[in-house]
Formats: sequence, structure tokens, C-alpha cells
Amino acid sequence: MDRFPNAANVDFHSPLDLSRAAAAVLDADGRISGWGSSAQRLLGHPPEDVLGQSAARLLAATPGTTPGQRLAALCKARKPRSTVLDLCCRDGRVLRAAVTFSPLVNQGAATVVVAADLEALRGWEAQLAMLQGLATESPVGLTIFDTDKRVVWGNVSTDLELAGVAQYIGRPAADLFPEGEFISRHHPPDEDQVMEHVLATGEPIMGMHYRGRAPVDPVREHVWSCSYHRLVDARGEPLGLFEESLDITDRYRAQERLSLLVRAGKRIGASLDVRRTAAELADVAVPQLADEVLVDLPPAVIEGRQPPTGSAPGHNMLRMHGRTPEDFRTTPVSYPPSSPQALSLATSGLVVEAAPPDEPGRTGSAAPHSCLFVPLLTRGAVLGLATFRRSSNPDPFGPEEQTLAMELAERAAVGIDNARRYTSQHAAALVLQRSLLPQHLPEQSAVDVAYRYLPADSRVGVGGDWFDLIPLSGARVGLTVGDVVGHGVHAAATMGRLRATVRTLALLDLDPAELLTRLDGLVAQDSEPRADDGGSDEGLGVTCLYAIYNPVSGRCVWASAGHPPPLVADASGAVALSALAPGPPLGLATLPYENVELSLSNGSIVAFFTDGVVEDRRTDIDTGIDRLAHVLTWQRSPLEELCDRALSTLPPGPQADDATLLLVRTRRLDADHVADLELPSDPAMVAHARAVAERQLETWGLPELSFTAALVVSELVTNSIRYAGGPVMLRLIRDRSLLCEVSDHAHTAPHLRRARRDEEGGRGLFLVAQMSQRWGTRYTGSGKTIWAELAIP
Repeated sequence: MDRFPNAANVDFHSPLDLSRAAAAVLDADGRISGWGSSAQRLLGHPPEDVLGQSAARLLAATPGTTPGQRLAALCKARKPRSTVLDLCCRDGRVLRAAVTFSPLVNQGAATVVVAADLEALRGWEAQLAMLQGLATESPVGLTIFDTDKRVVWGNVSTDLELAGVAQYIGRPAADLFPEGEFISRHHPPDEDQVMEHVLATGEPIMGMHYRGRAPVDPVREHVWSCSYHRLVDARGEPLGLFEESLDITDRYRAQERLSLLVRAGKRIGASLDVRRTAAELADVAVPQLADEVLVDLPPAVIEGRQPPTGSAPGHNMLRMHGRTPEDFRTTPVSYPPSSPQALSLATSGLVVEAAPPDEPGRTGSAAPHSCLFVPLLTRGAVLGLATFRRSSNPDPFGPEEQTLAMELAERAAVGIDNARRYTSQHAAALVLQRSLLPQHLPEQSAVDVAYRYLPADSRVGVGGDWFDLIPLSGARVGLTVGDVVGHGVHAAATMGRLRATVRTLALLDLDPAELLTRLDGLVAQDSEPRADDGGSDEGLGVTCLYAIYNPVSGRCVWASAGHPPPLVADASGAVALSALAPGPPLGLATLPYENVELSLSNGSIVAFFTDGVVEDRRTDIDTGIDRLAHVLTWQRSPLEELCDRALSTLPPGPQADDATLLLVRTRRLDADHVADLELPSDPAMVAHARAVAERQLETWGLPELSFTAALVVSELVTNSIRYAGGPVMLRLIRDRSLLCEVSDHAHTAPHLRRARRDEEGGRGLFLVAQMSQRWGTRYTGSGKTIWAELAIP
């Protein structure tokens, strides 16, 4: 302070900060005798303008009293007085200031005047009050550390948490919470590294979560939100750092419970698998809520059946236990009638109890000290029991955690019940589908056959793939494979209906394109909206491939309705994709279907497949076809082995769609098993045809069939010569049965009818039908063929 007389003897009793306030000295007459630079900064008057002048000239006029009177009253008081005055500044402003008048000790009537801007003073006092509150009343813990990271000071909140901060003064920060740890992800987990970073860079670190046990409460685990700031002096040199910590245990646990419920909503029950749903409950609850989760279910629930009723609680249960879904195991378990598990099941309520060390089914070496037994309830039925156990976490289950466990158990119960119902429906659909697929393929001479059907993963549902082998006339064989879009019982039922329809149409001896055309019309009719439900059949999107192989000629004719073409491996091992027949899926009827004709050598392999064999979410169909073609290069391997190799090349993991593979190895009938005879249109040739048939049967060692075969040949040739005209072709085929075929150029088929007693004709076809196993007519491009099949004794 400039020009203060005897400043060392001044006794200030002022609440003002002298480093910031303006100071002046008044003599006994109220004249200014001392004027410091701080006064000049506050009011703007230089010393030469005010020294020796009455201080009253600096006071603004107020109603009811003069400045001189008011000044005299303040200066005559013999004790410090403080008041608020309006002071005149040099620039004409009026400044409201807090002013303190203090008489000088042993200086006569001299008075020291200290003034400060009232508004700034109030802000400064508020800061002092805030600092006082932070030190004594704030719940935020404040701790100051020096540059060596040793404790220097702590406020009242820190003192309470540490059960006395004085015992830690001078000790390193690591001594405060020796077993604590940071649980924030974006900063170093070690407190020493965090403090070193703040001291070195000056960059504050805010809002880190720290978990540990406070000395004042060593039993319960707490979580604090901590922030670190560097302290510097006026020169910018580090003095140390201070830490702010706020106990957020309740809020943190509430957030954890909320996040756990959100995670449970996404995870539990998403698999539609009973065992995996139990594992999902454990995966969600461990270790946030419990150290281990046990799920006990009756075998009926696991198998997809209704839970048993009326039995004693806890009898015949299967326990699924583990810490992760990967190590979940299943063991039998039962509860004594007086056990807490039995009580929970009997009362359908939560039971909290410390589990005894010899609890049945216990998996860890440490005995649990706290257990929650929660029944799995849904729609009024008890599905099982969930047990939440703590062994390493010493905290008991609180009321909020008990509520959380009940909600998790409720979600798990809904997921398990949905999985149980889905398992039941999936099993029924799988049984339906397998019953609709061929249980065994009929024996025949045209081809060797092997097949595989791999259902989709249970979470996807049963699909609508089908395949079939249909024996046809003339030792031929029909081969079909198809796929119904969709999954479930409806897809399986649609598949069964279509397979039966294909078999029926195939037995009419239709060529592949004609068969698919008729099948397309039936599917289109089924897909029309129905008045009863206002919807349409989900059979739209059906693909189908139908092929006919003739072992006499080695010709294979096929057509496709939106289905992948077959792969063909000839006898030399060369593999190629057959030409594509551009046909739309069934039910669209947009383009006609076309036949594709192949000439197959003896021993060729033809692979018919659905898209599940060659396509999945990770690879495209071209890659899958190349994979299957590579398997077929082992053309000489047994068909069963080739099927296994083909399915073993599928990508690992759940199957997203059904996979059906049908492999056929073609065979040609030897020339000595087929006899052809062309006959002119002359009734006299009937006897010749009969004689040729008898001689051929003698050659084949079938004399016992001579009479029957001669009669059938006689009737069929006579019928063609009489009604068709032109040359007639007779073919005899020795296969598993004797086949008699007569072909002509007419397109009218004979019909079986009952002849009256007075009619001479009309009984030929009746005799043929009685003497043969089967008979029928098939149309060709040049006419028709009437055939009859005779059993070989």
C-alpha cells in the first residue's frame, strides 16, 4: 500500500481482501492523507487530485443527509464500521462499494478506509463459501496429492470414507484402496499411471469408474466416479494434483441392472432351443449378478413335451450347469422334500438361503455362501428351477438383485416354453416330412441309387425338400427332386402333396415337360386366394426337376421348373453341368417348359440336388457346384461314399436350409435282354409274332411263360394292326419281369371295357389285364406304345 504511515502498526479488522481492495487514510478532519495505487485503480483519481482534499467529495449525494455529515459520523466511531456507499469515479460513474472504516491504533483520530466493488466482493465471498462447503459439507471427496503422488490433504467426505484421512497423510495413493481397480475402458487401469499422466501432461482425466472397498465399509463393494486435475503455482510449476471422487454405487448398479435386462431381452430365448436358452440365462447373469447359474428342468420339457404335473417337486430333474454356454453340462438331480429348492417349486416363489457345502450337483470347489432359488413360471405352469449362486462375491443378494433375478427367470421361462413348443412342433414336422419322403427306393435295373437328406437347423425349421424314384414302363425310371419355399409343417405338407402328384403324373407316362406343365397348373390353382381365409397357399415358389432314364437306349430326358440342372460325370470321370432348361418355378405359368435330352454312357453318374447342397449364406451357388463337381471326379467310388463326401464338404455350423442329394449311376440293358421285331400291317403276321415270342422265351429260359406271353403278344399286335394301320413294332424286354411292348403310329389308345354276351370282340384287353401285372399306354412323338408286364416265376 503506497503512502500508508506506520503501516506495520495498522490493525485491520476487515473482511475485505487487501490485495484486491482500495485503501486510503483520513485525518481527524476527514481529509485524505493517504491514497494508494489500489484506490486509484478502483476510482480512477490520481493521488495529486485527492490528497489534502475532503473525502466527502468522493461520496455521491443521498436524500436526507449531506456527504460531509455522513462521513463525519463514520469517522467519529471508535470501532470498525462497515457500510455500503456510492462513490464517485473520475470518469463520472457512480460505484457502489463495500467500505470499512477502522480507527488507527495510537494515531490520534486518523482512520483507515478500505473499499471494494460490492458486486465483486459478493462473488468472492460466494467462492469462499463454496470452498468452505466443499471442504466440510460436500459429498464429493476431495484429496490433494503432491508431485510424488502422496496424500497431502483430504476434505470431510474423504475423511469419512477413509475412517480418518490423517493416518494417510504422506502415504502413497496406492495405500488408500489397495485392492481397488479402474473399470473404465479408455484409460490405463492402474491409478499410478493415471496420476503420472495428469502430472506430466496437465491433461485432466474425468469420470473414470473405480471399484473397491472403502476402509469405513470393507464388506460392501463400492464404485466411485473419479476425476484428476493438476495443481500449478503462479509460475505454472506443478504443485501436485487433486482428485474428485463421488460414490455412485447405487446409480452404477442400477445402470448395470438396466443394461443386464437389455442384454437379456436380446439374448435369452433367441435360439428356440431349450438347452441353449438355459445357457443364455447363465451367460447373461454371470458374473454380473451371480458367480454361477444352475437351471433344473424335467426331461419332458427338454424333449419338447408338457411339464409333468402332480409329481413331487424336484423329482427326475436334469440339471444344466456351467459358467458359459460352451461348458454347460447335464446331470440328473433331485431335491429332498425339506430343501429350499423343493420349497421354491412348491410355493412358486423366490427363496433366499445360504447353500450347504454338500448341496447336490455343486460344481465348484468353493461352497456358495448365498443362493437364490427362483421357479421358472409361465402361463401358470412350473417349468423348472433357476438357482443363482455366489461364492467369490461376498455381497449377499439385495432386494433389487432378487427382483432382477426374478425378472431374468421370467424371461428365461418364456424362452424355454417357446423353445419347448417349437421343439414339439419341429419334431412333428420332421416326422411328417420323413414319413412323406420315400422310406426306401424300389429295386430296378436301370440305375444304382444313393441319397442323403439333411434337415435344416432346428432354429430354422423343417423345409420342403423332396426326392423320389419312380419305376416306369419299358424298364425306364423316373427321377425327381424338388424344393418348397418356406419351413415348418405347412412346407412339409405341401411337399408331400406335390411328391404324390408327381408320382401320379409320372405313372401316366408323361414326358418331363408335359408333367411339369400339368403340375404347374395344379400349383397355380392351389395358390389362388380362398374365400375362407382371404389368403393364398404358401406353395408358390416351388421348384422341381423331373427326369426319365431309359436303360435300353441310354437316353435321359429331363425338364426343370426353376430348379438347378443336374451334374453329370461320365464313365471317364469328366464332370459337367447339364444344359439349362429355362423353366419358371411352379405356379407362375409364364413360360412353357422344355425337355433337355442327354445320352449317357454305361456307368455315368448323375447328381440331382437342392440348393441347400450348393448354396449357403457364406458361399455362392457357383462355388457350391464346383465343390460338388470335385466330389464327383471320384466317379468309380461307391455311391454311398460319394454322398458322404459331398455332405462333408458343406460349411461347418448350423444348416440354414434343407440339403437333398440324389446320386444315380446309370446302367444299360444288354442287347441279349432286348428283342425287337418290326411287323407289316397284315393280320397274317399275328401268328408270326406269336411264334417269334415263343422262340425268344425259349432262348431266355422262360418256357413256362410261353403260353401267357404268346397270348398277350397276339392280342396287342392284333389290336394295333386292326385299328392303327402301318408297320407295327414288337419289343420284348427281359428285366426283373417280362415286358411286352407294341408300338404303332396311331394316337388313339385302346380302352378296357366289359363286353356283352352277344358281342364277339371286346375281350382282348380284358385278357391282357388279367394275365399281366400291369399294362398301359404311353404316347411318343410318332404315335403310342401299348405295354404289358408279366411276372417271371
